[in-house]
Amino acid sequence: GRERRMLSEAEEDDILLRRLEEDSGEGAEGDASRQGDLFVRITEQPSCIEGKMKHYQIEGLNWLYQLHCLDINGILADEMGLGKTLQTISILAFLQFEKNIPGPHLVICPRSTLDNWFNEVKKWCPRFRPARLHGTKEERQELYESVLDPGLFDICITTYEMVIKDYHRLASRFQWNYLIMDEAHRIKNEKSVLSEVVRRFRPRRRLLITGTPLQNNLRELWALLNFIMPQLFDVTLDFAALFDFSRLNTEQQQHQVITTLHRILRPFMLRRLKSDVARDLPPKREIYIFVGMSKLQKKLYADILSKNVEVLNAMSGSKTQMLNILMQLRKCCNHPYLFDGVEPGPPYVEGEHMVEAAGKMALLDKLLPRLKAEGSRVLLFSQMTRLLDIVDDYCRWRGFDYCRIDGGTPGTERQERIDEFNAEGSKKFLFLLSTRAGGLGINLATADIVILFDSDFNPQMDLQAMDRAHRIGQKKRVRTGKALCWFALPLAFCRIRVLRTVVVYRFVTGDTVEAKIVERAAKKLKLDSLVIQKGRLSQSNQAQKGPSTNELHAILQFGAQEVYRTQDESSITEADIDVILADAEQRTAEIQAQLTSARGV
Repeated sequence: GRERRMLSEAEEDDILLRRLEEDSGEGAEGDASRQGDLFVRITEQPSCIEGKMKHYQIEGLNWLYQLHCLDINGILADEMGLGKTLQTISILAFLQFEKNIPGPHLVICPRSTLDNWFNEVKKWCPRFRPARLHGTKEERQELYESVLDPGLFDICITTYEMVIKDYHRLASRFQWNYLIMDEAHRIKNEKSVLSEVVRRFRPRRRLLITGTPLQNNLRELWALLNFIMPQLFDVTLDFAALFDFSRLNTEQQQHQVITTLHRILRPFMLRRLKSDVARDLPPKREIYIFVGMSKLQKKLYADILSKNVEVLNAMSGSKTQMLNILMQLRKCCNHPYLFDGVEPGPPYVEGEHMVEAAGKMALLDKLLPRLKAEGSRVLLFSQMTRLLDIVDDYCRWRGFDYCRIDGGTPGTERQERIDEFNAEGSKKFLFLLSTRAGGLGINLATADIVILFDSDFNPQMDLQAMDRAHRIGQKKRVRTGKALCWFALPLAFCRIRVLRTVVVYRFVTGDTVEAKIVERAAKKLKLDSLVIQKGRLSQSNQAQKGPSTNELHAILQFGAQEVYRTQDESSITEADIDVILADAEQRTAEIQAQLTSARGV
């Protein structure tokens, strides 16, 4: 028999629905006592930093030091994997050990990156005295009495949750020099509890760190700018309206607005891409593998549509109803065993039926043996914890050596599993991760393959997941695919003779809601490309927000006729993996050509 599932279907449905609703849209600074420093360019890596900084990381240090000298705050928004943590540590170390400007500093980060931050500080600057603030009320009280006393530490590293709980103590007991928010897009909603709490701090300086400065719309970018410079970016400013293309008729008018936006952003935000600064990284390729469904999947999919036919035909349902239907259809695309009562049993026994029941599992069963034979190491992401349970069962059945992290993994075990996977000579072939729990600040750069079993409604979550492997300094060159993208590593850091590109494989169930979600996500990413990186603005800010009721209706109806027409037959291909991958590359090229044409570049 097999172990019981960790979450019930109802429990995970509730989590997924709340996440869909969230994604769909359902202070004066303290006195800067050390201002007026004369900026002198840093030409060499600070002696207090161990290891070797890249040239662009030293440039980032110069930018941060210049902000300090000008007494302004900023957003370090380099693409994920370029070493934002190191650059942040380097400015704090440079100020303390070479300019005699000490802390204390407060770093606020996700729970998943707390240990990594602590380890990175000790690794890059052993002279620092970092302290972790986390745990029960009693454990935190002991920390305040023994470690977190003024003069006994340099950097306090804590989590969003702890800042909310301990705000009064943290704000009244210490005069923070730098307040640093990692994964800063978490405060994109200025009305959230976290955002309101961190805005009440009065540090000398504020620094935001994010690899995704623009996730959904221009208002989110404004929220970050308002946090670092509240006097300049006032709450009454309608930032999105200022840069609305719908009112502009000529190319010259659009160019003027673009120029204005970039003039506003330039002093406050540093954004570099891997393609700009890491010339030894091959360009990223993303490959989509479209899969069919089993007869069982099609029957369940058609039943869900039929049960909700009035909502779908008359558009009479609420947005929450539509999001719930969408969630059920996405479960069907992943695996029919996500529905209670569908899996044979009890007793529940691993076997071929797990593979035959779902198109994505059939593909995975062909792909993983090939990757293992080639010596690859794989990160597999899914939004659904219970889907990871199924893959967990599959790995045990096939004898694959694997690790796993999801939202239920205790913090102490997370780093142990990461270290186990990254260890020299590790036998772990596969790492199973939930997209949101495993996509933030985790370094798994010893992998060279990323598999996105399903796609997040917020495409930035998928980008973060991909970048767990596509990081500067990794041991292999990464191949990524939605079920296919290509990433790679700098040659100087590769310790193996034959180097691989990183590939991301994205699994997409064709002629279903998934295909529409992936299409929408690709268009959503265009906003980041145009505003932040390409020097252009989106034609419509509204289009980048959560899906409207009309959009949801179109997504739910997409492919319905094809499912009804073919529900008595499986559409899972019998082709071997070479044919599947060749077809995927061709289809990916067609998709990318369409996107390029749509962008007008």
